[in-house]
Amino acid sequence: MTAIALDLDGVLADTRPLWRDWLEDAARRARVDLSSVPEDRVAAASVLDDQLGDWRPLLQRFADDRAPLHFRPRPETGAVLRRLQAGGTRIGVVTDAPRELADVALAHVGAARRVDVVGTLDEIRRELGPDVQIVRSRDELGDLQ
Repeated sequence: MTAIALDLDGVLADTRPLWRDWLEDAARRARVDLSSVPEDRVAAASVLDDQLGDWRPLLQRFADDRAPLHFRPRPETGAVLRRLQAGGTRIGVVTDAPRELADVALAHVGAARRVDVVGTLDEIRRELGPDVQIVRSRDELGDLQ
């Protein structure tokens, strides 16, 4: 296997609860209604640009502060990633989460230095090739052993 793409939320760290907490906090602090923000976080970015302006540093700060409450390393996952990387497998992470949130999550679960590329599935396929194996759950990752 030369390349795999891990679903961030399904395999490494579920970022959605932290994302929802941040949306609630940002709406309260900025006194804006963010209830129309789409579930798809790529699409949400343009809505947030319109309603909050420079929202990414706010998300970064919030995620940095609260990440220890949401994300924990999993030794078995780390062991599989180490083994794959040592065997020459390139590792991508697929997510619709903003890069700021994805980077914080990867750092807190101990996967950041094992990952070659982070982005949408299209971005991962451009970087790692169209035949990249998609891994959507921890069980699927464990089956790669």
